[in-house]
Amino acid sequence: MSYVMVFGAGVTGQAVTSVLSAEGLEVMMIDDAVLSPEMEELESFIEGASQVVVSPGVPLSHPVHKLAAGKLISEIGLARPRIKIPFVAVTGTNGKTTVVTLVTRMLMESGMRVQAAGNIGTPLISVDTSSLDVVVAELSSFQLATTPGLAPDVGAWLNFQPDHLDWHRDINDYRLSKARIWQGIGDKSVIVANAHDQVVMSEARKAQHSGARMVTWGGGNGMWRRVGDMLVSPEGDELIAVDSLYRSMPHDVDNALAAMAIATSTGASIEGCMKGLLQFHGLPHRVESIADCNGVEYIDDSKSTTPSSTAVAIAGIGDTYGQGKIVLIAGGRNKGLDIGMLRDYARFLKAMVSIGEAASEIKSAMSGICPVTIAESMQDAVNVATDLVGDYGVVLLSPACSSYDWYQSYAERGDDFRACVMETIRNGGHL
Repeated sequence: MSYVMVFGAGVTGQAVTSVLSAEGLEVMMIDDAVLSPEMEELESFIEGASQVVVSPGVPLSHPVHKLAAGKLISEIGLARPRIKIPFVAVTGTNGKTTVVTLVTRMLMESGMRVQAAGNIGTPLISVDTSSLDVVVAELSSFQLATTPGLAPDVGAWLNFQPDHLDWHRDINDYRLSKARIWQGIGDKSVIVANAHDQVVMSEARKAQHSGARMVTWGGGNGMWRRVGDMLVSPEGDELIAVDSLYRSMPHDVDNALAAMAIATSTGASIEGCMKGLLQFHGLPHRVESIADCNGVEYIDDSKSTTPSSTAVAIAGIGDTYGQGKIVLIAGGRNKGLDIGMLRDYARFLKAMVSIGEAASEIKSAMSGICPVTIAESMQDAVNVATDLVGDYGVVLLSPACSSYDWYQSYAERGDDFRACVMETIRNGGHL
């Protein structure tokens, strides 16, 4: 009797194993921990399997992808045919979780029964759709890379910047993985695209050959857009003042517009969208203000694991505080990305404190542009940044790197930053 082989024993692998086992299928779950370094057993395990489900954290360079060719299916690909209700899929380099959270709230405020799933937490395979009206899935490039023919009813691509080049073969592979968000769509589907992003719009136009309807947002020509101080619908109706949002940095406005475009394409009412926006007060570790002490604000943006997302945070905060008022704490494990792009935002920085594996790389990249001090711990980084910022400004943790050198997750890193900030304030620091 053949079995389904699940490669990867993390959250996704365990969810797939649980669901398939409950359905009476024989499942073998393995990962690198049970294989010899030469992986001699891997081929024989694959030969006996009818299907091979590879968890999204397993890079494309791993031999399992090549050896399982013809049998390979992702957790998303396994789950998608089981979803018989409207299915919304959202991807993008930045902002996915915030937008999925907003869309979910907007749909709920419109009277719909909805669950968020995918990269946001609950594996898609685990969702029970029997009591739902719609599923909203956040999908990473890892998940999309091995999921052909996704065919969402509403598919949204928020933005495109270099990321995960330590996982993907190159930047084009990353782009093609993201573009799978629209594979398999038909003439009853909706493409939601960022009008201000040339890569997204280029792929959206290709996908529109399927006959799907396109809805755009942002930029000067998006259907959902900002006009002056108001967010405006495709019909030109003024909906909500930008100042009414919990925060109104440029990326916050983009997230609000994207969420409204997606939610209304899924059946949300304008009233439901407005309620969802007004009730939303941000997510942890995403440009989150955690303390304001004697003129110095401490902001946790630990979720920014790419230079592009860190640049967004710097620019948004810089527009509020002015130039030369931010001390940036950055570093961790670089994902093969160009840290040097932060040089273009140095006008907003007073100084930098670099941490983790990429500390020396960051110092070298910013040489001659911005003073950089290397710190050996988060507490050291916070103390140094507090001394450097002076009497007015921002200490910003926005690492531009993953957390996997010192921490298990970006959340653990952000929590440590918060604890260190509170310790610095308790001890007086320079304050």
